[in-house]
Amino acid sequence: MTHCIIPRCPNPQNPDTAQYCQTCGSPLLLQERYRPLRPIGQGGFGKTFFAVDEKSDLHLPCAIKQFSFPNQDPESYNTAARLFRQEALRLKQLGQHPQIPQLLSDFEEDGRLYLVQEFIEGQTLTQLLRQNGIFNHIEIWKLLQDLLPVLHFIHQKSIVHRDIKPSNIISRIGDGKPVLIDFGVAKLVADTALVRTGTIIGSPEYMAPEQTRGKAIAASDLFSLGVTCIHLMTGVTPWDMYDMTKDYWGWRDFLPTNISGNSLSVPPQQARLGKILDKLLQHSVSQRYQSAEQVLQDLIIPDIAISKKTAIVKSQITPTPAVSAPVRPNLLAKIMPWIVKPTGDSLISAVGVDYTNLQHLLAAKKWKEADWETWVVLSQALGKRTKGYIHPNEIEGLPCADLGTINGLWVKYSGGQFGYTVQKQIYDGVDGDYGQFCDRVGWLTYNPHNASEYLIFRLNAPLGHLPSRIWVTGLKWWRHTEVMGNRLKECEVYSTKL
Repeated sequence: MTHCIIPRCPNPQNPDTAQYCQTCGSPLLLQERYRPLRPIGQGGFGKTFFAVDEKSDLHLPCAIKQFSFPNQDPESYNTAARLFRQEALRLKQLGQHPQIPQLLSDFEEDGRLYLVQEFIEGQTLTQLLRQNGIFNHIEIWKLLQDLLPVLHFIHQKSIVHRDIKPSNIISRIGDGKPVLIDFGVAKLVADTALVRTGTIIGSPEYMAPEQTRGKAIAASDLFSLGVTCIHLMTGVTPWDMYDMTKDYWGWRDFLPTNISGNSLSVPPQQARLGKILDKLLQHSVSQRYQSAEQVLQDLIIPDIAISKKTAIVKSQITPTPAVSAPVRPNLLAKIMPWIVKPTGDSLISAVGVDYTNLQHLLAAKKWKEADWETWVVLSQALGKRTKGYIHPNEIEGLPCADLGTINGLWVKYSGGQFGYTVQKQIYDGVDGDYGQFCDRVGWLTYNPHNASEYLIFRLNAPLGHLPSRIWVTGLKWWRHTEVMGNRLKECEVYSTKL
């Protein structure tokens, strides 16, 4: 169904192909290309809609944020319009970070302001909390490791998010990475404006004390991240965990098992996590972490295992070679992929792509997740944004080492059922007839709205059914199999396993 975006339309539902609302007569397509399908969120200034871009080859999904002003109050309009312009500028500045939705377009239409962003398929941490229950300390540890580099990235650009909370973090389907959304309340902070009083923006339960007074700095986001973590670990609203009379966060009292920062009976990682969270939650900015990098450094300090005679240090990460420079920056780079992209011991990449996650997903027979991860690593190997759509001609630039690794993993863990070399053999067997090829591997000869709805994520799928073509785009998208086959030949990728 197509959803009319006019705020007071009494019956916004319309047929899939309708051009005008059957109730109010308003045009349904924004900018004559974006078709809203359903509302997915609502805030103080408007709504967010799930939509598709009808001018893209695959009808790419996107999220449209609408800012509307029904009362036309000048002050409210000016404030909302200023935030809109800030958001568009900040999102453009944030560029191509894989854990921040990409800004696709921004415009004004019929007195309303719109932002169009990449749609992130997944669930917010709020939804996961309701669905699966509270997070354990390992999940919180992983969340911090995955999200702090994103905060480091935006803070380096003098941007403070100002609304870190579970509902603004999406666990992305495919790789499980947390994606930070809703920069609509983000504010640029220059060196001269770090302590400037301004509009109070954000969610009160998660706000740092200085932010409630209209001041926000990088440490304010870290405070909100700490509150987010204790909420996920307890399932209890932050206000119920804070003792105002003692100025104390009593979050440990609501845990199923106690996490102590001092007791040796608690596993070292849990104890260290407790200390990190306590420092994130400090009321005084001077006693709090000042940067995401500082938190990351504490996260990578090796665990201490106490034995009868001596303390044995057991590092949780791969040791780095001895160098004259300090070790911490090298360790920090391991969890900041834009600085260093590690590779597995036997997973070769010419450009530093890490294929460990793909290997683990295939080994676990998680075919759907592995198919999405293949899209991710193909994009990375081609130097594109994570899960950026790929034109068939771009495959000609895919490094041979990476193509061999991706193909070898699929062939190995499927027992020869899936893989690009398997698809090439089938394609060659039908003399390059794409229709016959699709019939053999069980694919449609056209691209549906949901690119993965026709796929079978089981080992008994037709021979060569996976990896899929969900990443392909372009006017002649059907050439992807031919181009991939040519690249396999050029790279002399004939073997079926790693």
